Amino acid sequence: MRTTDNTQFERVIIVTRASELDELVARFNTIGQARFYLQQAGQNFDRIETAHNNYKNALKTVKSAMPRGLKQQVLKRELIARFTFDKTDLVVVLGPDGLVSNTAKYLDGQPIFAVNPDPDLHDGVLLPFQPATVDDGLHKLFAGRLKIKPVTMAQVKTSDGQKLLAFNDFFVGAASHVSARYEISFDGREEVQSSSGIIISTGAGSTGWLKSVYRGAINTAAALGGDIRVPENDGALPWDTDHLPFIVREPFPSQVTGTDITIGAITRNRPLAIRSRMATNGVI
Repeated sequence: MRTTDNTQFERVIIVTRASELDELVARFNTIGQARFYLQQAGQNFDRIETAHNNYKNALKTVKSAMPRGLKQQVLKRELIARFTFDKTDLVVVLGPDGLVSNTAKYLDGQPIFAVNPDPDLHDGVLLPFQPATVDDGLHKLFAGRLKIKPVTMAQVKTSDGQKLLAFNDFFVGAASHVSARYEISFDGREEVQSSSGIIISTGAGSTGWLKSVYRGAINTAAALGGDIRVPENDGALPWDTDHLPFIVREPFPSQVTGTDITIGAITRNRPLAIRSRMATNGVI
């Protein structure tokens, strides 16, 4: 853990995403036409409009809480991959949780100040601040009294020399809804598998996709008469955990494919190796 001081930031990048209403207006041109379409479809427009207003108000709160003289720039989600972040940037992410994950993989040590714009709408697992606490949180940050929480990221090295980083999780499998075929090697064991792919999670990602897989497996086992305990803390791990859990999704047992290596914890000294047996259509 470390603290920071206000002298290290020269610019604030506020990362946002389009609201559901923004997307509807882009499709139907006006709010009135979007409202008419949704009401004709029997959907609740008021809910969408309220969420939109809450998001815009949260953005105003964040911008107004910044110290005077500190440069600000609002960055839309779709532009993140092409944007050049500076070492002296403070990155403020205005939720939802997935926007934190999407932003973090493009950063190189810059801190993220993550804000939940609508606590009634978003779980906020990765969003420790709310509009009501933004001012106090930023005051502590610029005063050097706010600790920065380190995050362990996952890294994949491919056979052609590429290196990929993930903030929350990796999926290794087929690009479409077909079985992935591969050789898997872990902890001195190896086998050929056919499955719906492999999920490799970080601590920050353990409350997302991995959690849903745990829940699905537990409920399935219970329905079949099994007695499986819910993982401690519902499977949530510290963000700076020193291991990466992995799970094979729906492995298929056959004469040539096995199901023995389906769950484990990757460490620096215990890597997971996967060799594709597909000529095309594989993804990470």
